[in-house]
Amino acid sequence: MSKLTPGMARIRVKDLRLRTYIGIKEEEILNRQDVVINLTILYPAAEAVEVNQIDQALNYRTITKAVISHVEENRFALLERLTQEILDLVMAHTQVRYAEVEVDKPHALRFAESVSIALSAEREA
Repeated sequence: MSKLTPGMARIRVKDLRLRTYIGIKEEEILNRQDVVINLTILYPAAEAVEVNQIDQALNYRTITKAVISHVEENRFALLERLTQEILDLVMAHTQVRYAEVEVDKPHALRFAESVSIALSAEREA
């Protein structure tokens, strides 16, 4: 299902930059850090295309606001946990057939731009 098929729409939220508590070292526990979030969501959009009404579409603004609130208001020891919780928020919308979430933690390693974790989930039609 992760590939685009007729009638399916792919929504991408790119480079959502947020600040949260992420990590296990004391400095990470005490100070917010940047994370960069990318979402890919597939959902059946034929009805939305046909009627041209927001109530028939998957509202990416609602999903993004929920992600922002969750990330900024919580603390996470592991990048894996943060990524899974975001994926769970996205998959809570029953229209979503497939979602992938990738979370980057900039400068987590000395000589790397970032470290990222990606997780995905799929729902049968």
